[in-house]
Amino acid sequence: MAADNLDLIRSAWPGLAWPALPPEAGALALALQFQLDRTQWLSPGELHGAQQRQLGLLIAHAHANVPFHAARLAAAGYRPGDPVAQDWFDAVPLLTRAEVHGLGEELHCREVPASHGPVESGRTSGSTGMPIAFLTTAVTRVLWRAFNLRDQLWHGRDLALRFAAIRPDRGVRGDTGVDLPGWGPSTSAAYRDGPAAILSSATTLDRQIDWLIGQDPDYLLSLASNLLELARELARRGVRLARLRQACTYGDVLDPAARAECSGLLGVDVVDIYSAQEVGYVALQCPDHGHYHVQSEGLIVEILDEAGRACAPGTVGRVVVTTLHNFAMPLIRYDIGDYAEAGAPCPCGRGLPVISRILGRERNMALTPEGRRYHPSFAAETWMHVAPIRQLQLVQKSLRSIEARIVAARALEPAEEAALAAALRRTLGHPYEITVRGMATIPRTPGGKFEDFICEVRDAA
Repeated sequence: MAADNLDLIRSAWPGLAWPALPPEAGALALALQFQLDRTQWLSPGELHGAQQRQLGLLIAHAHANVPFHAARLAAAGYRPGDPVAQDWFDAVPLLTRAEVHGLGEELHCREVPASHGPVESGRTSGSTGMPIAFLTTAVTRVLWRAFNLRDQLWHGRDLALRFAAIRPDRGVRGDTGVDLPGWGPSTSAAYRDGPAAILSSATTLDRQIDWLIGQDPDYLLSLASNLLELARELARRGVRLARLRQACTYGDVLDPAARAECSGLLGVDVVDIYSAQEVGYVALQCPDHGHYHVQSEGLIVEILDEAGRACAPGTVGRVVVTTLHNFAMPLIRYDIGDYAEAGAPCPCGRGLPVISRILGRERNMALTPEGRRYHPSFAAETWMHVAPIRQLQLVQKSLRSIEARIVAARALEPAEEAALAAALRRTLGHPYEITVRGMATIPRTPGGKFEDFICEVRDAA
């Protein structure tokens, strides 16, 4: 049975347990959940209307405070005082990652409402080789926490239990991890949550396994690629985390095959989160289905085809995001660099738009010998039987050649290398020339992610 956590609401007054009278931060968190509980059921038209009201305020602020945005908005047809119109909004050029990286402080607002402060700076991990510097405000941080708490409540997690996270974290050094009294500010502001612990994902896999066994958590959060490695290593050791109720992933692509493998090996459901540091929570997994709901109360998400048109359900396109509440550094029609599949309305009844699948970045797409891009799938069951391979990464070197980097218990025999290449060609669907390269470890991105496919071919020329 899903936990309702009502008996865990924090009370600020001694001697008053029921009904709880929460502290100011907790009251704000619960007030936002009260609204989010209702806005999720709005119709698509009602959600669009509410977004347009907020977008109008953001556009007016950006026009007045960021010359770069003012020029683009004016060229698209916007005039100060105009309500948002879909025709001119659709004419605003997409803002690329390269532009955000290059413009830097030119995207900062000259003035930020005092009530939105303090303003803080951040930087993405640079997994694509192009780190993005960004600003947040007190408002954007409150909304980040609100969507985090929505995710906890949507999926019925018992906040009194033990939570463990293995993730990139600049504040967590060494291989011992850090113990915390609660799950974090998203939950602790309003609830008497249980103990938590964080370990850096930069530690070795063996150390992560030993730490996890010692923690014996009820809930586990990690990068999707790291969780898959953990699940496989636990299975190799014949170890099951006895108390684990659910595993949660974020940060990189969790394809259906990897989700099924993780769930099967760990014996629990795996729930995914789609977020980005510079924009916040983009979409959360539906509590009733495997697809994702856009967090429309915080941002506008467009999935666009190569012609810039909205993708129909079942079609893959670029993910374009407009933040609705960042009055320090608005991102308007920001091409975040990801590809996703648009989804049909959800049977659960929520009006929040649906993303069926998240497919990752262009650098994680393969190129056929004919020059067509596609997202490759090569589930572990297609190659793990060939030899004692612990990890596999494919790197496309040219239109016709792929390097298979492997970490294995021993060097592969020539016949095993040939069998691996044949298995990969079958599952990739194209007659690539595949060379096998044994490695002691496969490097991760600066953000701690493991990319199972990297395309080093810039174009089809």
